Amino acid sequence: MILSVIGLGLIGGSIALDLKKRDFVSKVIGVDNNTLNAHAAKKLGLVDEIQDLKSAVQSSDMVVLAIPVDACLRALPNIMNLIDHQIVTDLGSTKEQLIESVANHPKRNQFVPAHPMAGTEFSGPQAAHSGLFDGKCAIICNPEDSDKKAVKLITEMFHCLRMRCVFMDAEVHDRQTAYVSHLSHISAFALSLTVLHKEKSEKHIFELASGGFDSTVRLAKSSAEMWTPIFQQNKKNIGKVLQKYINTLQQFKDLIEEDDLNGVNDLIFEANDIRRVLDQKEKNEKETILQTVNK
Repeated sequence: MILSVIGLGLIGGSIALDLKKRDFVSKVIGVDNNTLNAHAAKKLGLVDEIQDLKSAVQSSDMVVLAIPVDACLRALPNIMNLIDHQIVTDLGSTKEQLIESVANHPKRNQFVPAHPMAGTEFSGPQAAHSGLFDGKCAIICNPEDSDKKAVKLITEMFHCLRMRCVFMDAEVHDRQTAYVSHLSHISAFALSLTVLHKEKSEKHIFELASGGFDSTVRLAKSSAEMWTPIFQQNKKNIGKVLQKYINTLQQFKDLIEEDDLNGVNDLIFEANDIRRVLDQKEKNEKETILQTVNK
């Protein structure tokens, strides 16, 4: 099977690398508007060759879109016009608008909307690496609107990447990712800006920063090219989530200013329950790796 990957950054490059390494595909064709990225991906061995979009799509059996969500929104209808037998999937963090853009396309059932819940704060083909998706969760949205064989192929692709597949409605996906992904990035951006502004008057503040600060603001290094369109496309859900977050911050502020130590303790103890959730998540990831490796 021949795979075309549109967008050769962290996600696209890592998928291309592991699908070829694990013999899911026999050949990987790369497409990227950035000629430097395309050259780097070829040199790093992420793809076998570079082609233009039309040639790549028509030469392949499966097409993976790994580009920012605004670019994906523009590119997908054109790609659907180019396909014959090919199966198309995307890897974007928002789904409702994208699905609507091809809702009435005659080949809609050859498109499987997806979102692998994995990544780092780094970008570009140099950031791509094997094992990025191991143990993580992959979301496949609105599978009932896609051909069963297409859904099966994309599910098998994620299993090859050692991921656990979850099927979900696009509206639910966008709402939930606003909580578990989009909010964390906004929080990191906001904290980074707050401390950077303080640095202007207190030059040594970053010398005091320790591991806790580093891990909290790590996501602030993420690409604006990727995240600004995500925030725009999911603004309805993000607005609601941000308001809840602001309310919680205000609650902490009020309790601290009022010296209500019991109230602060209660909030912290309640937040500590996240340990249970994260422990279960880690367990699920380990089990997923074992199950997919043993298949």
